[in-house]
Amino acid sequence: MRASRLAVLLALASPLAATAACASAGDAAHVQAERAPVGATGQAVLVNAQGANIGRVDLRQGPTGLLIKVEASGLTPGWHGIHIHATAACEAPFTSSGAHINHGEPKQPHGLLNPAGPDDGDLPNIYAGPDGKVNAELFTTRARISSEGPGQWLWDADGSAIIIHANPDDHSSQPIGGAGDRVACAALTAS
Repeated sequence: MRASRLAVLLALASPLAATAACASAGDAAHVQAERAPVGATGQAVLVNAQGANIGRVDLRQGPTGLLIKVEASGLTPGWHGIHIHATAACEAPFTSSGAHINHGEPKQPHGLLNPAGPDDGDLPNIYAGPDGKVNAELFTTRARISSEGPGQWLWDADGSAIIIHANPDDHSSQPIGGAGDRVACAALTAS
C-alpha cells in the first residue's frame, strides 16, 4: 500500500516540478528580454549659459539601465536638479532642449517622490561642493543608449540633453520640482 501511495505522489509531483522548471525558464527569458545590450557608451560636453565648456557627461549602458557620470565645475555650491530633456539642443537659456523625455502614455507627472510619477527624465539631485565642482554618478532604468531594451532611447532622430538647474529638485511639485533656471546643458547624440 505504501509503495502505491508513493507512486501516486511521485506521479503528481513530476508534472508540478516540470511546470515549475518551465516557469523558471520562462521567467529567466522574460528577465533577459528586458535587459539591454551592455557596453554602449557615449560622451557629451557640458556647457554653461555663456557657451563655455564646464565639464562632461559620460554614458554607459548597463544590462538594466543607464549609468550617467557627471563632472562639472563653475556651479553655485549646493544641490542642483538634473534631468534628461527631449532634444539635443543647447542654445542658452537651454529651452531649446524642450521638456523632459516622457514618451509613455499616459504621460507621467514629474517627481521621483510623486506617487503618480516619475517622468522618464527625472534624476536624483547632484551636489556642487564649496569649489563649485560636481563629480557624481546617477543611474536610471528609464533611459537607454542601446538601440533596444527598457527605457527611452536617447539617441533618437533629435537626440536628447542633460540639463543642470540652478536649484534643487523637490521631486514632487510640477512641472520641474522648483529646480529653477537651466544653468548647464550637454547635448546627447549618437554622433
